Amino acid sequence: MEVTVAPTQAVIASPNQAVEPTPPLNFVQRVGALPMQRKLMLGGGLAAIVAIFIAMVLWGKQGDFRVLYANLSDKDGGAIVASLQQMNVPYKYADGGGAILVPADKVHDVRLKLASAGLPKGSVVGFELMETQKFGVTQFQERLNFQRGLEGELTRSIQTLNGVQSARVHLALPNQNGFFREQQKPSASVVLTLYPGRTLDRGQVAGIVHLVSSSVPEMPTKAVSVLDQSGGLLSGPNDGVDQAGLDAQQLQYVHQIEANYTQRIKDILEPVLGQNNLRAQVTADVDFSQVESTAEEYKPNQGQAPASVRSQQSTEQSGGGTATPSGVPGAASNQPPTPATAPVNGTAQALQAGQGAGGTTGTSRREAVTNYEVDKTVRVTRNATGTIKRLNAAVVLNSRSVTDAKGKTTVQPISQEELDKLTALVRETIGFNEQRGDSVKLINTPFQVVKEEPDNTPFWKSPETVDLLRTLAVPGALTLAALIVVFGAIRPAIKAAQPAVSEEDKQPKLNAVVDDVQELPGLQTVPPGMVMGPNGQLLPALGAPTGDARLEAARQLARENPAAMAGVMREWMAG
Repeated sequence: MEVTVAPTQAVIASPNQAVEPTPPLNFVQRVGALPMQRKLMLGGGLAAIVAIFIAMVLWGKQGDFRVLYANLSDKDGGAIVASLQQMNVPYKYADGGGAILVPADKVHDVRLKLASAGLPKGSVVGFELMETQKFGVTQFQERLNFQRGLEGELTRSIQTLNGVQSARVHLALPNQNGFFREQQKPSASVVLTLYPGRTLDRGQVAGIVHLVSSSVPEMPTKAVSVLDQSGGLLSGPNDGVDQAGLDAQQLQYVHQIEANYTQRIKDILEPVLGQNNLRAQVTADVDFSQVESTAEEYKPNQGQAPASVRSQQSTEQSGGGTATPSGVPGAASNQPPTPATAPVNGTAQALQAGQGAGGTTGTSRREAVTNYEVDKTVRVTRNATGTIKRLNAAVVLNSRSVTDAKGKTTVQPISQEELDKLTALVRETIGFNEQRGDSVKLINTPFQVVKEEPDNTPFWKSPETVDLLRTLAVPGALTLAALIVVFGAIRPAIKAAQPAVSEEDKQPKLNAVVDDVQELPGLQTVPPGMVMGPNGQLLPALGAPTGDARLEAARQLARENPAAMAGVMREWMAG
């Protein structure tokens, strides 16, 4: 039994009045019944969605690209690109073509495969040149290849050091001949390109010099010259050659001294004043001159200390005289001579100059020579290099910020008494020497607070936004295309393929088919021939209206003679 229940009434039909519904068409049949234009739109939309999905999958598989090799020569770059094309590995170039990028999950695998193929070869060649010797090579070519290989191996070894970006080694290997008594010694020159901001200390430079000299037989360390990219000599001047100005090591030594004293001042003052409340600079005047002096001093042969006798020689002569008187006649010649004295030779004995008249006359001579030791002092003085001649320290202190009980912050200067104490503290920290001419200056001034200017760059022009848009450009474009295809082609075609909804289905009612009226909830038992009224009372059932015979006759006439029916309609319209 078919029962139709409305919001205000229930209609019960008899079993004889039940009508079997027409079976609905399935989706394929409805699509087949669509016009050709709708069919083309639906098929093209589905194909476009599949293509967009495949493109998104392929784009997602590529993932992030990482650097495979950077700073390659043109020859190595071309060989690597050709190998990547053979291996079907996607690649792209970095900005400016300075690096080759491959997917991040294939970096290590590709590097191992390229290494097995001998790539990249690099612009530096080593002893592998000796492995590819051609038949019929001359002795000169063989020696030249050996020199090139040795230079390449030394270059590779030097480039492994920290701070060295690239290097070039030039070897001067003279032709050794056993018939020459004096052989010319080999020499080498090394040109280094350091990373920006990096320097080499003396130990590293000495290591490079010894590495090169030890790799070439009979090469002295003095024959190796090391230069940097600016043309400065790092290995030190040669013997007998003066170098004007300071070299890199001396400048680095001065910088280390100044940084050490500056850090000492900060370490002693920051706990007192607070961090970022002081600025300190120390200037050191360092003397790198080498002075060597030699002095000889002779001690005078005077003083209370007795002199040392080196040698002493004494000579004495005496001779006999005649009885003839001699001398100038007079009173002087008739007197005996006075004995002579010699302080240097000691007390002299009296000499018998002569006798009286009628006696004999004789001569006597004594000579003594004494050599003394002379004191001699030889002093050699060699001044040390890198001596600090003078230190100048300048310290700026920030004014103190004081906050009162009300929360108001004021800036107060440091008192002069406290400045004097801090100055004395800085002097003791750097080892102040007044005789050397050192100076220390402390001043107090409020620091200028730099206000950060707001960034007025629009949001869409900021670098982060631009990078984000570049990253999301491809998936966003594919998603937009998919939405256009879905809502522009697929959705209208599917909507057109759906069955039409009748006006009766749009009415708010409840249809149900039951076998017994008693099964309906909320309904009482209705006797045959009676119906339930709106207020629940039983009313007699009315019969169904019968069909109109005249209407059926008019329909039959229209089906059999449509021309006559059309004429009738025209007359009605004209009237």
